[in-house]
Amino acid sequence: MVFLLIALQCHVTAHAQPSMARPSDQVQPKMVKIYGAGGLSGLEAYQSGFLVSPAGHIATAWSYVLDVDPVVILHDGRRFESTIVGFEPSLELAVLKVEADGLPFFTFSDQEDLNWGDPVLAVSNLFGIATGNETASVMQGRVAARTNLDARRGTFQTPYRGEVLLLDLVANNPGAAGGALVDPNGAILGMLGKELRDRKTGVWLNYAIPASVLKKPIGDIIAGRKTTLPDESDPLLAREKSHSPDSLGIGLIPDVLENTPAYIDFVQTGSSASKVDLRPDDLIVLINGRRVAHQRALRDQLRRIDRRDSVTLIVQRGNEILERVVRP
Repeated sequence: MVFLLIALQCHVTAHAQPSMARPSDQVQPKMVKIYGAGGLSGLEAYQSGFLVSPAGHIATAWSYVLDVDPVVILHDGRRFESTIVGFEPSLELAVLKVEADGLPFFTFSDQEDLNWGDPVLAVSNLFGIATGNETASVMQGRVAARTNLDARRGTFQTPYRGEVLLLDLVANNPGAAGGALVDPNGAILGMLGKELRDRKTGVWLNYAIPASVLKKPIGDIIAGRKTTLPDESDPLLAREKSHSPDSLGIGLIPDVLENTPAYIDFVQTGSSASKVDLRPDDLIVLINGRRVAHQRALRDQLRRIDRRDSVTLIVQRGNEILERVVRP
């Protein structure tokens, strides 16, 4: 009788939890490993991403790893230097591009039927286990809830205020950010978010941003409707007529490298920058929607902006993404 009960229990469990082996195999070729900046204060220099076009476009989470143009490793072990072609600050979404063609990729469906308790797979390079052509790590779980992220009171350090999928699996491991959440058929359901901890309770939040939220901004970036690539069509202005770090009221760290990041070293008291709470160690990521790859790019873009105009800066402070409008 005991053996019969165990057999029946195993039979019921097998039907209740569908096998995820086939979707895992389907998903692996569409996953990538991303390596970039890191190493400071114990920060990891890797994260995850997934292909969203056959021409090498990759969706991932924006983080300090992307402070430099990152290296991307495909499922088959091929290594590419990538370019950051788009960034949506409100979603902490970045789109990279590698020079490759005919790649397997995820397509975003117009129909998204996802409910509480549905089985899911979280696929990512958590803990940097995969370094070459090894497969990405896979975690199996279920959707715990579909709700809006309530960060209005500063509970979580994230600019995102939209809908999230809460997961009953541990998806907030180092390196998992930017991974793919898929259903039993291998279809994309969302992108794994960055490590997110409640400042009041210390509880980690395992979540993904739904594919329905990501579809339009990713499509706009791929189509060139929304890009962060530098725009050199505006003419250079005379120095006395254009903006500069001094006109904003900031000083940058010493420019001693070929691609020294645009970190703020100091903020002048009473300046326009101080009035919008720019701080030392803030990293300037975008200026008027255009990516700042290094200090020379920052100065070049400022030379194209009239000193009488406002300047919109997107800065990275720790693991937060903040928008600041500096007015003359």
